Amino acid sequence: MFEISDLQVSYGQSQVIHGLSFTAEKNETLAIMGRNGMGKTTLFKSLMGILPSKAAKASVDGENLNGVDTYQRVAKGLAYVPQGRMIFSTMTVQENIETGLESSKFREIPEDIYALFPVLYDMRKRKGGNLSGGQQQQLAIARALVTNPKVLLLDEPTEGIQPSIIKDIAKVLNEIRKMREITIIVSEQVLSFTMEVADRIIVIDKGKFIHEDKRGDVDAAKIKSYLSV
Repeated sequence: MFEISDLQVSYGQSQVIHGLSFTAEKNETLAIMGRNGMGKTTLFKSLMGILPSKAAKASVDGENLNGVDTYQRVAKGLAYVPQGRMIFSTMTVQENIETGLESSKFREIPEDIYALFPVLYDMRKRKGGNLSGGQQQQLAIARALVTNPKVLLLDEPTEGIQPSIIKDIAKVLNEIRKMREITIIVSEQVLSFTMEVADRIIVIDKGKFIHEDKRGDVDAAKIKSYLSV
């Protein structure tokens, strides 16, 4: 469903992503784990075309992404929930979700969105800025889902969110996969969350992949050693 080969990203003369290659299957959740500053956000922004990059191959469901603008990547089936959520604080919850409809085949918010996020239905007339961090994260995911993506990229979805809400978000991501059969790629530092959602874990360090495991083979102590400063 998603294939990247020899991805390179530089800031000026400084190379920050060094020849990364990976694939993600349909209906698979892949977690990219690493400490702050190791390249997770740069990787995700380059996958969405927000940052310039070079790759021998970049495709979603067989569609070439090389040289393709961000809005075209959305049309080809990529959706992105950025770190920090980036919702529109002065717009209502409903208006925030509707901004995603511009890149969607849907004319109205699909019913399954509010079924996944009942709290957003209850708060649909409330301003986005009045929601808690966890509710804003759910709103950002809902906005991405209305584009009907084949691949959903989530950058640090648990950042700044209390543990009880982290469990809710894990549950929602697993529900999304059942309902939509989409591929989810998530960057994360919280191992307990990753173990709830991911089929496979890749560790990134200084722009390179240094470790990969299927969930059933994960040595938690080893992963935590990669994540500790």
